[in-house]
Formats: sequence, structure tokens, C-alpha cells
Amino acid sequence: MHPGEFEPAWWLPGPHAQTLGARLLRSRGNVQLRDERIELSDGDFVDLSWVQPASGTSSSSSRPLVVVLHGLEGSARSKYALEMYRALCREGLDAAGLNFRSCSGELNRLARLYHSGDTGDLAAVLEVLRERFPKRVLGAVGFSLGANVLLKYLGETDRPLIRAAAAISVPFDLSAGARRLEEGFSRFYRWYLVRRLKRKILAKASLLGNRIDLASVRRARTFPEFDDAATAPLHGFASAEDYYRRSSCARYLAGIRTPTLIIHSGDDPFLPDSAIPRERLRKLRCVEAVITERGGHVGFVSGQPWKPVFWAERKAAKFLAGELRVNPLSRSGRNDAY
Repeated sequence: MHPGEFEPAWWLPGPHAQTLGARLLRSRGNVQLRDERIELSDGDFVDLSWVQPASGTSSSSSRPLVVVLHGLEGSARSKYALEMYRALCREGLDAAGLNFRSCSGELNRLARLYHSGDTGDLAAVLEVLRERFPKRVLGAVGFSLGANVLLKYLGETDRPLIRAAAAISVPFDLSAGARRLEEGFSRFYRWYLVRRLKRKILAKASLLGNRIDLASVRRARTFPEFDDAATAPLHGFASAEDYYRRSSCARYLAGIRTPTLIIHSGDDPFLPDSAIPRERLRKLRCVEAVITERGGHVGFVSGQPWKPVFWAERKAAKFLAGELRVNPLSRSGRNDAY
């Protein structure tokens, strides 16, 4: 485990400047996406957002394909996902973003949503891709909640369908993260995210009302309150703490046998430094853990104000390209593809 070569931008001091600065500075340009609906065996659906024209959907393509997993209340069109697609394509990798249930702009059909420990949909999508592209090498990269889902999948699955993975800003311990989000300015992130989740639940009130106490959902202000009222009963957990315990990826790390890069910052405002399982990470033969001193949450901005560099996306793309055994294309050649 090592801090890597990340040098945080001097003009974005502190974890919140990194976190919010990255959100503002990342671009939405130069990425075209085509959505595809994947029907699930339980009658619900998820949407895949394919990067065009580089990825295509032809089984004759031999380029490795990387599935990108977004964070809580994000989507395959979040700006960090778009930046990840650009970095992957510069390395000669195709990409598709998986929108978790209810995150593609259309509410899902069933009386449930998505959550940090739900690996079933990722597994189902990977099965579809493996059947469709039997000769393609698959990889994956996850951000925040998506990073937790990815690492949990790798640790609990005997034969994962991906050859390499990267996880950025990992909520190793969901309970510790919920407590951290009640401290200082981090409460702003909690307020923003819980409010969005509540709106989504209440939009499905006619479908969910017999399964949860909607009044408790409306009163919820913290993640434990919301997860006790909604996440736990909708997804088969006894309580918020039961959900956190069973879904936190830290307990699954020892089972990872896939080459995996983990990028995380010690000043992440979504998780206390004490919750980073450094000793466990050091013992993992297949995991390269880059724990930086600074970087915020899904931040990791370096460079100058007029030319910011999104280091984590570049680092993850280079790692995946190396593990998936491809030669990077020229920057000019790849950019011309958009």
C-alpha cells in the first residue's frame, strides 16, 4: 500500500474543496451515450449507457470492455462517469455505464430501489455481456457506492466475470460512514443525498406504502433514520445496522482474487480515516491500494486552475489497460472517435 504520485491542486485546499471542486470542474462534453434496457429475471430492469461510437455492441469487437458503476444517487451520466469514459477510451478501452435501479431517469417497476450491498444486478449484467461478447475481456470500475458494490461482488463471488477492477473513494464501513456524515460540513452531503432518496421513495408511494412506514420516511433526516425506514425493510434487512454490517465491502476484501486497484483518500469527508482497513489491505495479494493523504471524495484534482487533471480516473484507466493487456491508443486518435 502506498500513497502514489497524486499531488493535490494547491488551489483546491482541503477535502471539501477537492470534493466540490471536482464536481464543478469535470466536463460533460465530448461523450455520446446510447442507452440499452436490460430486463432482469425478477421483472425489473436496469439501463446500460454505452459510450459511442467506440464501444458499439457488435460481438466481433475484440477490445476490452469496462463497466462503470456510479455512486449514490448518481447515474451513468454523472460527470465523474463521463470523465472515466474519456480516460478509458484514451487507453484503448471501450466502456458502458450501469445505471442502478431507479437511477437512469425512470423509476424502476418493483417495490424496491438499489443499495450499497446489491451485487445481483451487476452479476446479471455481466452475465449478459459475457453471453453477448464471449471473446471480450471484461473489467469494471466503481465510484463510492459503486465501488462498494464492485468490491463486495469480487469478494463474495467464486468466479467473477471480470479480469480486473478499480474502486475509487470506497465506503469500506457503511456504519462509520453514516456517522461521519453527521459531522461538520459533511452534513451538507447527507442533507443533499437523503433528500433525493426520500423524493424517490415518495414518488413510489402507491407501490411502497404497504411495505414501509411512509411517515417515518418523511421524518428521516439522517442515513440511519432513512435506512431504518426504507432501505432495510424494502431489501430484507432487519435494521439499518444490519444493512450496514452485511453490505460493507470491508468484510469481503479477503475473498478478492481479481487484480484490483483501490484509490481512497485519508481525508474523505464520507468516511473517517480510522475506518480505512489499512492492515487488511496490506495483506491482499491481488489488491493494489493507493491511500492518499488528501483528495476528498471522488475528487483527486491536480494540475493548474486553467488545466485541471482528474488523477484518479487516469490512474484507474491506466491500471485497467495494463491488466487487460491492451496498448494505449494515441491521444489524438482516440479523441477523434468522439
